[in-house]
Amino acid sequence: MTQLKSALGGIPIGRAMITDYRTLSPGDSLGRAVELTLAGSQQDFPVEENGRVAGVLTRADLLQALAKGGEGLSVSEVMQREFQMVDSSEMLDTIFPRLQNSQCHTLPVTRNGRLVGLMTMDNVGEFILIQSALKASQGKALKLDPRLAHGQL
Repeated sequence: MTQLKSALGGIPIGRAMITDYRTLSPGDSLGRAVELTLAGSQQDFPVEENGRVAGVLTRADLLQALAKGGEGLSVSEVMQREFQMVDSSEMLDTIFPRLQNSQCHTLPVTRNGRLVGLMTMDNVGEFILIQSALKASQGKALKLDPRLAHGQL
């Protein structure tokens, strides 16, 4: 864990966050969420209302709602309204424990109250592996646990 904190120390979230993402609105149907899920690799979706993050629709919540009520339900009926957000200026080492302990596997990233990205455990793992590869090219390789790439730590 110390090695992980060292690898993440001093790096703002803004350098590692996902910037290519899709959002939903509270009035969207779960059918729209299904379309977005199948069209890409995103599993959890921030829900925006009036330019602000109003909730998060997780894959688990989506699947559970689909099984109970089908695609016609609205996102507002299913989304999580209590969730954590992080600011793009925060450091990766400080948000990592929050991401690990969050019930939602995706943290919306904001700047001045506006959504600018997403953070996931998988994304943090990918960032660390890329940084390690870049350091290896400079002869400063870190030996990191490969489970990081799959968000398993």
